[in-house]
Amino acid sequence: MFGLSLTGRLMSQDHRLDDPSFLTTKEVAELLRVKERKVYDLAAADEIPHRRITGKLIFPRAELLDWINGDSVPATRARPAVLTGSHDPLLEWAVRESGSGLATLFNGSRAGLDCFGDGQAALTGLHIPGGTDWNVDVVSAQGLRNCVLIAWAARARGLVLSPDVADRITGMADLKGKRVVQRQPGAGGATFFDAMLKRDGLDPGDLDLVSELAHTEHEAAGLVAAGQADAATGIEAMARQFSLGFLPLAEERFDLLIDQHTYFTPPVQTLLKFARTPACHDKAAAMGGYDLSDLGAVRWLPH
Repeated sequence: MFGLSLTGRLMSQDHRLDDPSFLTTKEVAELLRVKERKVYDLAAADEIPHRRITGKLIFPRAELLDWINGDSVPATRARPAVLTGSHDPLLEWAVRESGSGLATLFNGSRAGLDCFGDGQAALTGLHIPGGTDWNVDVVSAQGLRNCVLIAWAARARGLVLSPDVADRITGMADLKGKRVVQRQPGAGGATFFDAMLKRDGLDPGDLDLVSELAHTEHEAAGLVAAGQADAATGIEAMARQFSLGFLPLAEERFDLLIDQHTYFTPPVQTLLKFARTPACHDKAAAMGGYDLSDLGAVRWLPH
């Protein structure tokens, strides 16, 4: 899980170059061929990687060289303690129950990935299908640095169905003419649903699409439960919560992309520690459709 092996792998990336690991203002000025005053100005504007220790400016050599090469966002841009990306009901519960203090912004996998790339979140939840694996392909294509992709759960993904049609929906083709909930563009559920339509030779025009977009797994299932739709792409846990039918179509991976610099901060560590407790595993079993056997495994690290 989240053990010493991962700690070593993360920390090793901050020592890629020989000592000195940190440069002085004068050394940075010489490296950049500018006056020291310019270096101070860059640091004050958070435009260059730096640390301030007991009032003294120092500059991490590896991050500085990455910054010069255009390979990284300035490390001094502090990431807020925010979990963004796709919604997972077990994760939402764990954030709250653990007392982590993390704020949540469930805006979909793609939007969450953009927020993370812009330094606006400490971690983001993803479940995006790819050519070889869930999430790994799309994350590795982003050119991100100083982050790690951690397994959260495998989830049963499929169709959440109204009791009125559950016995008559045995595959995607049976959705023709049915009222179907739409997920917001960029959501992992939307990407998966579009892929399933294409696989079975269907077009969105074959469906009676509900105009209201669902932004979370809860909202999608809620619309079906309220009688506003016959079906929605969703997970087994939400079908169970609303006493709806469920047609499984795939086992998906839901992962957490975490910034390495905030990985060891109290909010993130509190959440990850809680995720290992029997209480969290018992909750997953009660919700249904979860497999936590790989929870905490490192799924991807930038090369």
